[in-house]
Amino acid sequence: MDYSLAVETALQRLHDEGRYRTFIDIVRTQGQFPHAMWRRPDGPETPVTVWCGNDYLGMGQHPDVLAAMHEALDATGAGSGGTRNISGTTAYHKALEAELADLHGKQSALLFTSAYIANDATLSTLPKLFPGLIIYSDELNHASMIEGIRRNGGAKRVFRHNDVAHLRELLAADDPAAPKLIAFESIYSMDGDFGPMAEICDLAEEFNALTYLDEVHAVGMYGPRGGGVAERDGLMDRIDIINGTLAKAYGVMGGYIAASAKMCDAIRSYAPGFIFTTSLPPAVAAGATASVRALKVDQTRRDQHQTQAKILKTRLKGLGLPLIDHGSHIVPVIVGDPVHTKKLSDMLLEDHGIYVQPINFPTVPRGTERLRFTPSPVHGPREMDALVKAMDVLWSHCALNRAELSA
Repeated sequence: MDYSLAVETALQRLHDEGRYRTFIDIVRTQGQFPHAMWRRPDGPETPVTVWCGNDYLGMGQHPDVLAAMHEALDATGAGSGGTRNISGTTAYHKALEAELADLHGKQSALLFTSAYIANDATLSTLPKLFPGLIIYSDELNHASMIEGIRRNGGAKRVFRHNDVAHLRELLAADDPAAPKLIAFESIYSMDGDFGPMAEICDLAEEFNALTYLDEVHAVGMYGPRGGGVAERDGLMDRIDIINGTLAKAYGVMGGYIAASAKMCDAIRSYAPGFIFTTSLPPAVAAGATASVRALKVDQTRRDQHQTQAKILKTRLKGLGLPLIDHGSHIVPVIVGDPVHTKKLSDMLLEDHGIYVQPINFPTVPRGTERLRFTPSPVHGPREMDALVKAMDVLWSHCALNRAELSA
């Protein structure tokens, strides 16, 4: 076999379909977010405004976060020294886990290097704890959830997105005595719609199933202390396992689960994705702790974030752009073609200094390719004016449909 040719063919296929992704070199400057510099490969640095970052609240630049990281770095050095089981557990890790447990009203929390690993490791481990476990998964769950469920080797059922009636049918068709778990998200990041959490919790109680909730696009941003949609809706006590991230609203890095003390202890003891992975550096844990603490009492920042998202949606709708609006902070503008999506992204960057990555298959279904904008409290009127004007010009330039999508 010609291995080199096979690799070239695979890459060329992405180019031909318009789905090949290009990463730009971004040079960030502390305190300047969302402004940055684009280091061109063949020219000077160019100013850009980042409109696709997941640092939703700008906490990656927060002075309390940076101070905590500097202090921990000076005190402990760069790395953690190993896995949590060997030498990688420090006072910083324990403090962060306590802060997260408190955030979600749970007995305990367990840190991972990312929310992807937290989902994968936890969901792939649960059948070891509950032999014969059946997992019921929303069809639009995160790739990390799908991978964890796939790898666990147990039974799975996939229900249509947010379709509680279909979920009920699947639950009712299985052995009542079999252990069950329903895995779903609070906010689905591509369309920005909310999961029917209360209804799913009702079904879980009726069919004696555990609940597993991915809150990565909600923690820090929803609820009176940033505990997510479950906190906002008063449902945290009905969720058995909550998955969250420290790399989006909290602006740092890492993932976690929050659950009962025994559940976290069991995952800690059985999950290879936890046991054999070097832990987060203490400086990262310290920064995350500071971020979680700050956002527990910073409702103003959450309110500003929601306001900015509403303003951007209103202005884009005013242009007749095909925007999906489910009431969350996610702002997806549907282009519907991978080539046009990439072209729009390139022109926004080259001609207007606006950086937003195209989102194509397999992240979203074919025919729903899009640009997904992530306004933050630090995207001010000037940045928003520039984006709206650029989208108006380029939408016309590409002769794209301005018919608005329904939510």
